[in-house]
Amino acid sequence: MSDTDTFGNGRPVLLRGGTVLPMDDPRRALTNTDVLVQGDRITAIGPDLTVPPGSAVIDASSGIVIPGMIDTHRHMWQTALRGYGADWTLSQYFVWFFIDHGKHFRPQDIHAGNLLAAAEALDAGVTTTVDWSHGLATTDHAHAAVDALQAVPGRFVLAYGNLHRPAAEWATDPAFRAFLDQRVPRDGMLDLQLAIDLGGDPSFPEKPAFEAARDLGVAVTTHAGVWGTALDRSMTMLHQHGCMRPGTVYVHGSSLGDDSYRRIADTGGYLSISAESEQHAGQGYPPTHAARAHGIPVSLSMDTSVWWSADLFSAMRATLAADRSREHAEGHARGESVTHTTLRAHDVLSWATRGGAAALGRSHDLGTIEVGKKADLVLLKNDDSPVSFPLLNPHGHVVLQAQRSDVHTVLVNGHVAKYRHRLRGIDLRALRDHVENTVEHLRGRLGESEWHKGMNPEVPRAKTIEQSRFGTEQPPTGQ
Repeated sequence: MSDTDTFGNGRPVLLRGGTVLPMDDPRRALTNTDVLVQGDRITAIGPDLTVPPGSAVIDASSGIVIPGMIDTHRHMWQTALRGYGADWTLSQYFVWFFIDHGKHFRPQDIHAGNLLAAAEALDAGVTTTVDWSHGLATTDHAHAAVDALQAVPGRFVLAYGNLHRPAAEWATDPAFRAFLDQRVPRDGMLDLQLAIDLGGDPSFPEKPAFEAARDLGVAVTTHAGVWGTALDRSMTMLHQHGCMRPGTVYVHGSSLGDDSYRRIADTGGYLSISAESEQHAGQGYPPTHAARAHGIPVSLSMDTSVWWSADLFSAMRATLAADRSREHAEGHARGESVTHTTLRAHDVLSWATRGGAAALGRSHDLGTIEVGKKADLVLLKNDDSPVSFPLLNPHGHVVLQAQRSDVHTVLVNGHVAKYRHRLRGIDLRALRDHVENTVEHLRGRLGESEWHKGMNPEVPRAKTIEQSRFGTEQPPTGQ
């Protein structure tokens, strides 16, 4: 029987006999438990459920069932350049995209990046992704972005942005409003945020864009606490102008002081922490400790696969490692050893699921496995992997052992988007051709010399590995 036959015609789906992590209580694990999906909802959870007639039954035994993961900040349009900036600093990223070459992206290139990012998100068990789409130079680019998102059976939020024009211009442009009315249904499968960054001008020229978001009734997502830009003065400015509204998502939030964290907490804001990004690019240290100290809700994100991995397994590992490293370093500075860690694996998994749902205002129907909630589910099961057993600490297993190759089944809104480790309904060969066309276009526009220069930034002589180790131009003889 084909997958289409197995899951077609709205048949109920039963995940049978798995270890279910509901995430309604971060520590709870339900062994040998079934999850029944009918339509777009979870209708029953428990052992040995009665199978409705005509159900498709998926064997979840030896597997772990978790809520669909939620990425609250991903520059999907850049995905066709996966790994290109592996050795970039944040400054080199800004120069490449914001000054030199971001203008070369055509609508079809936005489409290619979004399509690839959407497919890889589902492949990794990310059922909801915020498309932090600040490459929308025109509404034609925006149409292309939405075309791609609607071609993949995932759940998305279009965070509309335009790095090529001032935010006050594009956010109040009638063409932008017409696009939203025509293409963004805000139906729970494709929703809207405004992606607005601050330029540092004390006159706050971005205020009309924040007012536009208020008038549209949508949340703002903004980069904040990024070393060298969007620092405490930006938070002060937002607060003074009444633009720190409930539901605002502050991306990174790393290089901030206590006053800024208090303002985020007091105004009902959320943090989207991209630990790989913050550590590699230098936005500042991942602010998980500050978030907990000030009571700021946390979600996780991966930022851009121009640099980093495109899954939340890596994000969870990086987040937990950064927090624990900081805790140990602070203890060592006091001459003490840390004997009990504060942040636990189940906390980080909660941030990747229910934390993302809260940041998007979707706690009522996403982020946990409960009867009546949307059927966004991930089954982690890989009987061919020696890493799949023994399953002793399921939360820790997901965070520190699992990877995208363990994603056996993905359901979004009750639809089976991945089964037996294979995406359903996505033509990867056609997608590869589409992405290769974008790479060829960009490579041609830059020219070979500039293309290779961008991918291989110069290493200052004083910062070579040999000089760091030996303090000399060449390592000692024989090394």
